[in-house]
Amino acid sequence: MAIGSISGSGLEGIYKGLDIAAGAADKIAKVSESEDAAGDLTSSMVDLQRAKVQVQASAKVLETEGRLIGSLIDIEV
Repeated sequence: MAIGSISGSGLEGIYKGLDIAAGAADKIAKVSESEDAAGDLTSSMVDLQRAKVQVQASAKVLETEGRLIGSLIDIEV
């Protein structure tokens, strides 16, 4: 796997997590307009938690890539 594709995957995961969080936040903001407010709020809170985990995991991918590059540079020098 190329280094560029690792960072691309990490960034794509972060953007996906942010999109999930934005959608959940929008649903939470509109929860008072809903007939099933409790269900919508619960679903949105789960989505926010899922988005958090998505972004954290993707950040770990980028962190690992950085360590990998650092290791490669240390080996080459």
